[in-house]
Amino acid sequence: MRIRVLGPLEATANGRSVLPTAAKPRQVFALLALRAGQVVPVATLVEELWGERPPRSSRTTLQTYVMQLRRLLGDDATGVLATRFGGYLLDVPPECVDVHEYERLARSGRHAAEAGDFESAARLLLAALDVWRGPALVDVPTGESLSIEVTRLEESRLSAVESRIAADMRCGRHHVLLSELAVLTARYPMNENLCAQHMIALFRSGRQWQALDAFKALRGALVDELGVEPSGSLRELQRAILRSDARLDRAVPRETRKMMA
Repeated sequence: MRIRVLGPLEATANGRSVLPTAAKPRQVFALLALRAGQVVPVATLVEELWGERPPRSSRTTLQTYVMQLRRLLGDDATGVLATRFGGYLLDVPPECVDVHEYERLARSGRHAAEAGDFESAARLLLAALDVWRGPALVDVPTGESLSIEVTRLEESRLSAVESRIAADMRCGRHHVLLSELAVLTARYPMNENLCAQHMIALFRSGRQWQALDAFKALRGALVDELGVEPSGSLRELQRAILRSDARLDRAVPRETRKMMA
């Protein structure tokens, strides 16, 4: 079986789709898939589907959804979608779910960066991000549990993007990152890490005034939205750019972070 949640929900077995079309059975399958190998309590599934005030028939209806899923799964459905005390278990190897492939590659990329192999780190983190096909579970309605899972995954994705950019910066690819960073800082106008990366890339590309404008834009967003100033480290980066600190010319953002600490 192959299950993909990093984008539209997909599930195939022996080359055919085993995914229901109705919304609530898809919710059930998505939550079971994200917790593959773990028993998901009936109470968790009921709350996911109906919130804090489920109908009296909720548990019976949930059983109906599970039967629908088993019919789609085919001959081995009872073993794959198993009933356990107090809940249900999607009994498939973790590698069947694309989240695990993404997390394995991202973890390997970060380990490579920690070992100083930034070319490998950038390559592995890019491969991890290529597993994504769009926002997680973009075509599945989400209750409380799935919303938490989706938020966690999207935060992990952004962190992987930041780590990949940092690795590319260590490899001296600041010029090719400018367009991507411009898009990302527009999308996340209060993300200080992305702003710092953008400022450094602009400075190294000979665009000192644009680097200072990037700081000004982030400061404006923070003050207007939250009433707070940028962190001390980001303000120190701004001062370093103002004085054209030579340390910023190194293709080693880690040194810049040490200077900003």
